[in-house]
Amino acid sequence: MSSIAEQIRMKSSIRETEVALSLRPAPNRLSAVLRFIRQKPLGALGGLLVIVFIFTALFHEQIAPYPYDTGKAENRLQLPSAQFLLGTDNVGRDMFSRIVWGADTSVKVGFGAVLFGTGLATILGILSGYWGGKFDLILQRFIDIWISIPPIVLVITMVSIFTTRNTDSDASIVLIAVTIGLVVAAGSTRVVRSAVIGIRQMPYMEAGRSLGCKDRRIILRYVLPNVFATILILATTQLGAAILAEATIAFLGFGVKPPLPAWGSMLSGNGRQFFLVAPWLAIWPGLAISLAVFGFNMFGDALRDVLDPRLRGSR
Repeated sequence: MSSIAEQIRMKSSIRETEVALSLRPAPNRLSAVLRFIRQKPLGALGGLLVIVFIFTALFHEQIAPYPYDTGKAENRLQLPSAQFLLGTDNVGRDMFSRIVWGADTSVKVGFGAVLFGTGLATILGILSGYWGGKFDLILQRFIDIWISIPPIVLVITMVSIFTTRNTDSDASIVLIAVTIGLVVAAGSTRVVRSAVIGIRQMPYMEAGRSLGCKDRRIILRYVLPNVFATILILATTQLGAAILAEATIAFLGFGVKPPLPAWGSMLSGNGRQFFLVAPWLAIWPGLAISLAVFGFNMFGDALRDVLDPRLRGSR
């Protein structure tokens, strides 16, 4: 009888806690944003760059004043001017339009890679950390092998194997995103697993098991919400690395299929061949890559400081 009474009291306590949380007044979002800007100025600057970057990618067709794949011979290697804000390349194409379209490519690859990689890391990390035992041991040895492969070698190898001459631009974007996502998932799995192990023996986990909750319910109701902040931080900080990885393989000639512009291929192609004559061909793509990576890294670091209770007092 006493055990039944304890379970009833435990259930009522959990329900009261849930009701109290649901009745908690919503924080003032504007004041929270202003406090974030005041406490994390670099993070706020990074967030602004991220917003500009995403906005440019979403509305690239409306923002770009000229087609990205056509130009006139008489406009070749024009200096930046009112007509061509960032100048033109060696075949007369507008550099500003190509930079804007390159943002769309980077967003598709970066967000696709992080979505796939973080999702896979979340599944593997939660299952490994929650179940433990032999499953955890075997899976972590596979992760060791996975991590031991140099990322750039893995990405180039997979892209080279699965890319054919008939692969269109959209298919190559998906392939590159999945390949980079596999690299992202390797290290992220360990981080999610560590977070799950840290909460596996918490009292509310024991309470759920004692009430007869199944593993699926415990994972979805207790484990996932408590590691969601870690997953969000991982996704945000990995975005910059994914964009840089896409630019790297594009620079090496394994990026999206032309004529679709990519910042990395713009650096390795016209930017390298005509750098002495028209330095803006390399400056603008390099600056776009740097600002995008800087923005995501700064915003991700600030978000980590805000969401991680151990770092909330840091500057």
